[in-house]
Amino acid sequence: MEKILNVVMRGILGTIAMYFINSLLGGIGLPLGVGINAATVLTSGILGFPGLLALYGIGIYRIL
Repeated sequence: MEKILNVVMRGILGTIAMYFINSLLGGIGLPLGVGINAATVLTSGILGFPGLLALYGIGIYRIL
């Protein structure tokens, strides 16, 4: 039960972080917004901060 709660909490915090990072990047004019959907929430929930970095790394790779 503790592991499930841990994944859920990381997913919630990852979603909040994605929202604010997307807002910040949109404010400075970078089109790097990562969509908030089930796949990205699960990625940040299971992998945590490295998963969040991976999502934005994929976004950077996409615009290159």
